[in-house]
Amino acid sequence: MTRKRAGRRWLVTALTASAVLLPGCTGAGSVDPDELPGVYRDDASGSEIVLESDGTFSATDVAGEAVGGGGDPVDFSGRWEFVESSASGDFVYLTVDAGELGKVGGMKLHPSGRTVEFHADPDGPPSLVLTRAAAP
Repeated sequence: MTRKRAGRRWLVTALTASAVLLPGCTGAGSVDPDELPGVYRDDASGSEIVLESDGTFSATDVAGEAVGGGGDPVDFSGRWEFVESSASGDFVYLTVDAGELGKVGGMKLHPSGRTVEFHADPDGPPSLVLTRAAAP
């Protein structure tokens, strides 16, 4: 009987720890896709991305290194969609339709609070962090 109680306590402890720890593995918490449209900027580089509520986006003066390209700033545009992912954390997928990115068809933006982050290297730190601009 003692063995069963110890086993149950261990199971309850493990489940409780999982419930507390696992939500922290997906980043900064849940993202409300309806709150994503807006203007995001990096004042230091002049980079800007505008996520429109109709699902389109435009990006201007984004450093080439930030999106896995060369050093010159690039402009590009297309469509965006919010993707909920428990495996890699929620992200915004950008489908690039036009611009100066060559053969790049799409990329991810990772939302975190009032920022969105480009990751040129999926395993590395953010290559560019853009902060939501205050509404005029």
